[in-house]
Amino acid sequence: MPHTPSSPDLARSPVSELTLEPVRAALTQPRADAFAQLGPAFLTRLPATPLPAPYVAGFSTEVAALLGLDPALAQAPGFAEFFCGNTTREWPASALPYASVYSGHQFGVWAGQLGDGRALSLGELAHDGQRHELQLKGAGRTPYSRMGDGRAVLRSSIREFLGSEALHHLGIPTTRALCLIGSDQTVWRETQESTAVLTRVAPSFVRFGHFEHFAANDLPHALRSLADHAIARFYPHCAAADDPYLALLEAIVQVTAVLLAQWQSVGFCHGVMNTDNLSLLGLTLDYGPFGLMDGFDAGFICNHSDTQGRYAYRMQPQVAYWNLFRLAQAFLPLLGMSYPAVQRRERAVADAQAVLEGFRVRFTDALAARMQAKLGLETTQPGDAALVERLLDIMQASHADFTLTFRHLSRITRAAPVEASADAPVRDLFVDRAACDAWLGAYRARLASETRDDAARAQAMNQVNPRYVLRNHLAQTAISRAQEKDFSEIERLAAVLRRPFDEQPEHAAYAALPPVWAATLSVSCSS
Repeated sequence: MPHTPSSPDLARSPVSELTLEPVRAALTQPRADAFAQLGPAFLTRLPATPLPAPYVAGFSTEVAALLGLDPALAQAPGFAEFFCGNTTREWPASALPYASVYSGHQFGVWAGQLGDGRALSLGELAHDGQRHELQLKGAGRTPYSRMGDGRAVLRSSIREFLGSEALHHLGIPTTRALCLIGSDQTVWRETQESTAVLTRVAPSFVRFGHFEHFAANDLPHALRSLADHAIARFYPHCAAADDPYLALLEAIVQVTAVLLAQWQSVGFCHGVMNTDNLSLLGLTLDYGPFGLMDGFDAGFICNHSDTQGRYAYRMQPQVAYWNLFRLAQAFLPLLGMSYPAVQRRERAVADAQAVLEGFRVRFTDALAARMQAKLGLETTQPGDAALVERLLDIMQASHADFTLTFRHLSRITRAAPVEASADAPVRDLFVDRAACDAWLGAYRARLASETRDDAARAQAMNQVNPRYVLRNHLAQTAISRAQEKDFSEIERLAAVLRRPFDEQPEHAAYAALPPVWAATLSVSCSS
């Protein structure tokens, strides 16, 4: 792999001396194996649309450190101008930000050409041997905007800023968020809303839809170039396989299966699992109408635009498999090159189908392992799956809070308590107390075969069952205050979500059951 210089070291510069010029220079430095070097068939270079009077509404010191940037940089002159894209008008034409083209299936229907309609990639920064692409979401119209204005609104940008950082701290692969830049400029969605630009960070923003685009347009050379880029940069072990492209497909299947198991285990719903919103690297990508469940409901739909429930919680694994099937179709021109020409198509299809079947096995195993850990079980026994299913059934019947149910289970002792009130933290989440008591009896019987004591088990459970998640009402409170130019709640909530497994008694209100008014909240695609 070619040498990649590090990002500018701004670690000890006084604020008054900080300048963004080294950052710009690093971002615009050409890298031979970067996505941007694949050529004009893959992207269009253009400056961002100017954003009037930008200001900093959110900043992640952790992501700054990930990029090798001094957190004080957020106070540097011109920071907001730089990270809303205003200064890109001055960049050299050959190093301008770019929007990439892709296609995809949206809500199960082929949508044809799509692309970065409101996102521009600035380039890459390297630090500690890792490279990260920076992308401005909401930076204005691009050739792929279709009928859109290319802007993102403050409301949805706050949700993505908080959501991506929250999932990262839950241990779930995701894009990150460096900063959030606001403006008083307004756009019309369902009402007039103020605009914002979010700086997203990831090793790559390549999606399933990139492969679909070149396959659908019968561009085999571009398809191969994209696959070669993916192997060289992110899946180098595939290069040594008998069929590197089949190995690449299998790798994507595997990371997607694990991601879906992680989503399901915390009650996360993406909301718009189109093929253009799934990452080549198994990252949580494109936070639109996402949500984490409060009361458990297998049919939970977090996107009120999803009237048919295609992307409901229980459907997510199947939708992921469906999307992978579409990705495998796009891969077919690359597969089976070692077979005789007359057998190539048939053998390629068979190989792809075999790889796809690995999704079900990997997902099932990964989810079972996570649920086993959530229940504090060190060993695996034949009845464990039924125990989990029965718990979810009674949670569904009572709409017991997903996060708090699993968190409070760590308080259950192996021996039945003298007083039933000891089980109250769990029992109080259920309308049907008798069903809860029956399940707790079965759970205690199962714990009897474990060797770990109650304290050690509780400690282990509290490291996988969060106390704090980004609930919709918490995000809405931060949004409401930000709309009044009070951004303190964004930082306060982000700080709590950086430690989701800690008790944080001073922030107990953030772990409470949602208020009644939260039931009326709805999230749509109108971001």
